[in-house]
Amino acid sequence: MAVVAPTTSYRDVAVQQLSVNGDYAASIGRDTYTITIPVVEKPKPAPKPKRSAPAAGTPDPGTAQAIAYDMVMARGWGQDEYSCLVALWSKESGWNVYAHNSSSGAYGIPQALPGEKMASVGGDWATNPATQITWGLGYIAGRYGTPCGAWGHSGAKGWY
Repeated sequence: MAVVAPTTSYRDVAVQQLSVNGDYAASIGRDTYTITIPVVEKPKPAPKPKRSAPAAGTPDPGTAQAIAYDMVMARGWGQDEYSCLVALWSKESGWNVYAHNSSSGAYGIPQALPGEKMASVGGDWATNPATQITWGLGYIAGRYGTPCGAWGHSGAKGWY
């Protein structure tokens, strides 16, 4: 808001004073003298990583997503966390138990690096989706707290 207030100054000559708050453009003129105050745009803050993911539907019975759904619910995380997990592992491996990243060596549904880490949960880590999901959920809980925490990190950094 602009406030114009007359004041007196040297030799009893009336002077005007202009105070501007906010982002405004103003031209101030008197006789042949003009001052232009440009608008300075503040940089917009970077968008925050999106923590939520599109809602995941009910998984087909017997699928890796159904196994994960049961495990997520057993941890008390809820549907929103399951949706984040579906989005995360769809991006990482397409829920393929045999997914292998040839450049990094990451393996399985959670893309464990190296894949052999999942042996801490079961010797069938290379072929069993339940073993991979169990390990992956433990990794997410320990490092990011929840699947949405991991999904947010993935969105910000491109990896989790």
